[in-house]
Parts: sequence; structure tokens; C-alpha cells
Amino acid sequence: MNLCLFDLDHTLLPLDSDHEFGEFIIRQGLADAVQYRQTNDGFYQQYCDGTLVLADYIRFTTSVWREMSHTEQQNLQQAFMDQVIYPAMQPQAVELVERHRAQGDLIAIVTATNEFVTRPIADAFDVADLLAVRLVRDQQGRVTGEIDGVPSFREGKITRVEQWLAEKGHRLSDFERVSFYSDSPNDLPLLERANDPVATNPSPALETVARERGWRVLRLFA
Repeated sequence: MNLCLFDLDHTLLPLDSDHEFGEFIIRQGLADAVQYRQTNDGFYQQYCDGTLVLADYIRFTTSVWREMSHTEQQNLQQAFMDQVIYPAMQPQAVELVERHRAQGDLIAIVTATNEFVTRPIADAFDVADLLAVRLVRDQQGRVTGEIDGVPSFREGKITRVEQWLAEKGHRLSDFERVSFYSDSPNDLPLLERANDPVATNPSPALETVARERGWRVLRLFA
């Protein structure tokens, strides 16, 4: 068995689901368009620049919906999928996942976007194992706005992958091939641990690194 890991945003999807969820919140009339967009765009720029404090962003991005009822939250997730994600999913990305599944690879999506946004997306790709940013819940099961455990962000992606594999009785060294598909230099720590790193729809910074190191470069989207 080989191991195949996928980043999500701008890798399997031609968009950033975290940022798009913020825009979706605005369109739903749940947040002030000017103030919320300005803050959301600022956090996204910090992510692109490699300066994001993830805990601050999680408190912000969960603030709009975490007081909703469970049913309201589910309806919000479904509307986001219907209006934003399903129309954006492209067959070549689905086919890439299916190719690795057909090869018998152990597959996971490893993303710095939180589990509330990404669990339905992973389900749409038929990927059961999702390593996303976990959210702390109180005794009533309500999201508090804090991060649960190690966030799957930068070096934390390695930790989360190792924890997940340990739960399955595996280590990274058990696999002859470890593939990791990502678009972002934020994922360099995990890309460097893979023996089949694939710069997928890469940012200019990641493409430069990939070319220098002889990594595969894959363009799924035009």
C-alpha cells in the first residue's frame, strides 16, 4: 500500500474554501459586507504571505455561525456546498483522487481549513479520512471558537498525519511511496517529507521551489 495525501484549497478545488465561505456568509446576509470582507481578506492575505495566526482566524471565521442551532448549521453547510463547492468541483480533480483509490492507496485530505467547512467537501470527494483543523466543543457540543489539538497547518500537518497513521498502526516509513499534492509553500514541511511531492496548481513561490528540486508540477486547472 502507498500513501496519498491531498491538500484541498487550490489543489483539489480551484478556490479557497475558507475564504469563499466568508464571501458566502456575506451573501447570506449574516455579516456586514464591508467590515467582514475587509477582515476576511486581511486574514487571507496573511495566509498567502505566511504570517497568519491561525487561532485568530478560527475565532473570526466561526463567530458568525457557532451560535446557530445544529439544524441551522447543517442547512448552512448544504447551501454552501450547493451554491459554491459543487459547481467548482472539476472532473479532473475527482479523477485524480479516484486514480489513487484504484491503485489501493491509503488516502487522506490534509487541510488548514476547519472541519465545519471541509467535512462535506471531503465527503463529496468520497474521502473518509479528513485531517482538518478540529474545533473545540463545549459540553453541549457547541463550537467555542478555539482549536482542538494541533492544527493541520504548516509543520502541524506532519504531526496530524503521524497521529492519524499511528491510530491505524502505521508510520510514514511503512509506505514505499508517499505522495502529497499541494499548491502552497505553507505546505513545504510535509512536501519535504513525501518522496513523491507534487506541486499542484502551484503558487509562483512553490513552483520555483519545485523546479529547483525537480519535483513534479501538475496543473489540474486552467
